[in-house]
Amino acid sequence: MPADDERIATFTRDGLHFEVTDAGPADGEVVVLLHGFPTDRTSWDRVAERLHAAGLRTLAFDQRGYSPAARPAGRDAYRLEELVADVLALVDATGRERVHLVGHDWGGALAWLVAANHPDRLASLTVLSTPHPAAMSRAWRRGLEQKRKSWYMAAFQVPRIPEHVVAATFSTLMARSGLPDPERSRYAARLAHADALTGPINWYRAAGRSHVGAHRVEVPATYVWGSRDAFLGRTAAELTREHVVADYAFVELDAGHWLPETRDAEVATAIVQRVTPRP
Repeated sequence: MPADDERIATFTRDGLHFEVTDAGPADGEVVVLLHGFPTDRTSWDRVAERLHAAGLRTLAFDQRGYSPAARPAGRDAYRLEELVADVLALVDATGRERVHLVGHDWGGALAWLVAANHPDRLASLTVLSTPHPAAMSRAWRRGLEQKRKSWYMAAFQVPRIPEHVVAATFSTLMARSGLPDPERSRYAARLAHADALTGPINWYRAAGRSHVGAHRVEVPATYVWGSRDAFLGRTAAELTREHVVADYAFVELDAGHWLPETRDAEVATAIVQRVTPRP
């Protein structure tokens, strides 16, 4: 077991090697940051700087399918069971019994599931954009709002073709969704290639083959949602509070989907307020 203040550049699980950015005060409370699709750990750079100024240590890693040495073949390698286990392996690598977990987009969905199934490993939870998975399912069943916003999830089930389409139109798609440069160019340099996109898109393909329970969350949680999110609607956002049975805060921003890149100040404030013990 490493010392609490030992820096982590990589960690290994089942022969896969994950790249990590570990920064901020070495003795600070540990905040693990989970990126979404189709970004990488650098999506947290601005938020992390603000967290460091507040005395927090951050660990952001390129997840399965994103780290060059962690791109297994086959969709089953991307089942939620594997993704959750990757996060827990990083938590173990910190030497801390509990960490504060933060996630955005797919990283947010994963963060909800880690909290729901392993509350003993988390001190707090902050999720950006993505509602609790059970709230998402309820919103999907209730009407057309979320179906319209999530049409691409069904399209991603098709083999091979989505990788080529997304790679060819990456910059245009990201610009239309509100992702600014230079982030758009930075992500494109790494991911706008069909081979590089297979792993990330396999997260969508493997979700239906997974068996991780979307239980109610018993960890103190904050959910930050942008009212102009192109992918995740209000119904699921408002239903999320029904799936948290601990202290809960809902922060609504007049913003779109890419909150770590575009609203870093408000995101960092929400995280700090969640991490900092309340009277």
